[in-house]
Amino acid sequence: MQRYLIEIEYIGKAYAGSQKQPKKMPNTSKTVLTIQGEVEKAISTLTKTKIKTIFSGRTDAGVHAKGQTAHFDTELEINPSKFVNSLNGLLPKDISIKGLKKVDKMFHAQKSAKARYYRYTIANRKQRSAWDNNCLLIKYPLDVERMNEALSYIKGEHDFTSFKKVRTTNPAKICNVYEAKAYRDGDFIYIDFIADRFLYNMIRSIVGTLLMIQRKSLEPEVLKEILESRDKTKAGSTISPEGLTLIKVIYNDINGESL
Repeated sequence: MQRYLIEIEYIGKAYAGSQKQPKKMPNTSKTVLTIQGEVEKAISTLTKTKIKTIFSGRTDAGVHAKGQTAHFDTELEINPSKFVNSLNGLLPKDISIKGLKKVDKMFHAQKSAKARYYRYTIANRKQRSAWDNNCLLIKYPLDVERMNEALSYIKGEHDFTSFKKVRTTNPAKICNVYEAKAYRDGDFIYIDFIADRFLYNMIRSIVGTLLMIQRKSLEPEVLKEILESRDKTKAGSTISPEGLTLIKVIYNDINGESL
């Protein structure tokens, strides 16, 4: 049995997240569309066997990825370039495979990961543009320097209960944030997060809190107060997933490559 690691990119708008779900689409017997479901269907078609993939982690409905990873096992010896080319011919246009390689049988796409790197993209201008894709439009001015001051308080290992979805069965609440930084490039603001793990809705809640601080002209230290309160009701709203992208899954150190 061979184990292979694949790197996947996708636009998440049309999908109910990355993870396969038992739910059905309204008024039909078909299951809801997911990234995992589409990828497994394409790999199974090529290998002529039922293939199960293990993703590095789940992304929510509407969230995108430039470097999602997953592994799968097969008895076949695969030619990576030909296999990737064939997969991309089968997959929908909003999903593509960036790379594939054989890995050790002890490798695990989720458990072997050291960190995840996400980016939230904001278009910061008074009017929308037809060229804006996969970002959130904020029309009032944003101060990147104040955003970075606020973000400095979440670096390191903390209890992120204040930014975790209330109704979730996952008991995890501790994360180690290696990097949290905002920068401006023209009309766009990019907010990068690198951590060993992220809780459900955590990034979207943190960004929503940053925007609340800006909108209400609060001091950046308010983010520290909300973090330490461990009270979700004090945080800003959980904003839209459209600006959130999984950039890379890191398997070496926080500066390492994903594949």
